[in-house]
Amino acid sequence: MNYLQAIILGIVQGITEFLPISSSGHLVIVPYLLNWNIPVEQIFPFNVLIQLGTIVSVIIYFWKDLINIIKDFVSGLFEPRPFYNEKTRMGWMIVIASIPAVLAGLLIKDLVESAFQSILAVAIFLIVTAILLFMAEKFGKRTKDMKETTWKNAIVIGLFQVLSLFPGISRSGSTISGGVLQGLKRKEAARFSFLMSIPVMIGAGILSLKDLLDVPNLQEFLPILLIGFFVSGIVGYLSIHWLLKFLNERRLTVFSIYCLILSLVIFVVYLIK
Repeated sequence: MNYLQAIILGIVQGITEFLPISSSGHLVIVPYLLNWNIPVEQIFPFNVLIQLGTIVSVIIYFWKDLINIIKDFVSGLFEPRPFYNEKTRMGWMIVIASIPAVLAGLLIKDLVESAFQSILAVAIFLIVTAILLFMAEKFGKRTKDMKETTWKNAIVIGLFQVLSLFPGISRSGSTISGGVLQGLKRKEAARFSFLMSIPVMIGAGILSLKDLLDVPNLQEFLPILLIGFFVSGIVGYLSIHWLLKFLNERRLTVFSIYCLILSLVIFVVYLIK
């Protein structure tokens, strides 16, 4: 992997992590379409690190909210009714919604990694993302704020996040769809989606540190990793800001159409090759 590839993939990750079009899928698709032969022992640690870059962007963007959520969550542990205010509820919702993806990630890790080797699997999963987004717009009531959600809603949204372990199924797309189908407004569902991504992706990053340390010539590869990390973080921050404004007034349909078209393009290119 060279510096230009790192910058391009960092930009791709920063944009697609939060837009509901699958960052993991695009990180497979872009090298495939550009005929980049990046060694497997490099691409997996690189992808994990640039995902951590976008997690840093979420933490920075929601810094004040996170501080309040953590403080109220901890203080709420000593209260007889821990859901005593909105911030405490949010903390519990994030924890509850993260559990399904954590368990699934440990149980089906090998299956998920094998899916990253198949461009056709990515194309199929993109269609799944398109269907989820379409269903959210078609059947979601979009009337509730986060303060009106229950722990059952959080579990359902967490189960939608499990789907996003596979490349091509957007994490933000699946969780926003899950939130909207549970009655949340689009912007509220997106905000919760971004916040609930933090513990899961930090956990995935920690588990992948061993793979990073096993990369041949890590010292030479480190500058490329850092460039991808910073680029994805900067672009990710801008993407969060843009998407929250977009969803305040616009529908998810445009992203559904994009995923469907991209899937068809992949099938055509695969057949031609």
